Amino acid sequence: MKKHNPRHGHLAEVWGDTVDLRHLAWSIGIGLVVSLSCFLLASHLLADRVGSAALARAYAMLAGLAGCVLSGVICGVLFPPKREVVEGGEADPSWRQEVLNELAAQSGGLGSVAELPPSVVDEMKALHIYELFANAPPARAEAPGMPQAVPPATEER
Repeated sequence: MKKHNPRHGHLAEVWGDTVDLRHLAWSIGIGLVVSLSCFLLASHLLADRVGSAALARAYAMLAGLAGCVLSGVICGVLFPPKREVVEGGEADPSWRQEVLNELAAQSGGLGSVAELPPSVVDEMKALHIYELFANAPPARAEAPGMPQAVPPATEER
C-alpha cells in the first residue's frame, strides 16, 4: 500500500487503485457485518428446515456470498470513486518517452506502425497516440549473440 500526495493524506493506493482509507475501513466493516449477518441468519433459519446439516451450511455460505455482493453494492453507493480524470490536458513528454523506451526494451521491440492493420491505425489516431509511435526512433540493434529479426521477404511482380 503506497501513500499518495500529502495534500490528500487520507488517500492511498491499494492494488493499483486510489482509495480513501476511511471509506476503506467503513467498507470492510459494512462487508463484515452484512455478509456475516446473512450467513448467520441463513444458518439459523435453515438448520431446522433442511434435512442435512452439511446442506444447510452450504446454503448458509451461499447466503453469505450474496451478502458480500449486497455489501459491495451498498459500499459502491455510499462511497463514490476517488479517481481524478483529467481530459484534454497534455501529458508530460518525458513520461511518454520513458514508456516508449520501456516498450522498446522488451523482446520484440516497438515494431513499425506501417506493419499495423488499418483498424489499429484508426484506433491509434482516435486515441491521439499514432504520432507518438510513428515518430518513435527505429528499434536499435539487438545485443550481440541475440537473434536478429528477419524482415519478411517481399515478392516482386
